Amino acid sequence: MPKVPVLNVEGSPVGEIDLSDEVFGQEVNSSLLHQVVRMRLANARRGTADTKTRANVSGGGRKPWRQKGTGRARAGSIRSPLWRKGGVVFGPHPRDYSYVMPKKARRAAMKSALSSKVLENNLVVVEGLAFSEPKTKTMVKILENLKVEGKTLLVTALPDENVKKSARNIEGVKTFPVGNLNVYDLLAYPKLVITKDAVERVEEVLA
Repeated sequence: MPKVPVLNVEGSPVGEIDLSDEVFGQEVNSSLLHQVVRMRLANARRGTADTKTRANVSGGGRKPWRQKGTGRARAGSIRSPLWRKGGVVFGPHPRDYSYVMPKKARRAAMKSALSSKVLENNLVVVEGLAFSEPKTKTMVKILENLKVEGKTLLVTALPDENVKKSARNIEGVKTFPVGNLNVYDLLAYPKLVITKDAVERVEEVLA
């Protein structure tokens, strides 16, 4: 069972938390993580690309010249795909790229992503985050105290507007409640700062 120190906003340890092996102690499945990221990117595609076939291009209803006797190749339409300004063969048309992976696979991928944070020492558990009002300077100071640099994912147990507004102007920092936690962002942001309450909610859902 992995043990991680719990820090306060000053960066001082105030205890330890035992992380669930079932959630934070799993073997990292790179193939499964790759599949989930592909699904996320596919579901984000708009699928609105469209091309005109020879049937959709205006004009070309009359045979450009007679079949025989001209010395030229036979042609039935000036909108043939072989011609300039003709139709497109096998071009893209509007379609839905989205698909859904099995629930068990998505849960396993989430556990793999969380376990990777523990293995790479990129998981920081903070006792709590409480802001009476939005203050970016205070959030910057807290991240400095926690010795967190670079792209960071900040996860709270419940939606907190003051925390969100305090972090939104800090480059490379993204924050949301634990209900919005996803594999894509866990992989995109190397550092994970999560409140103790949020850890308990994650284990409650995934364990």
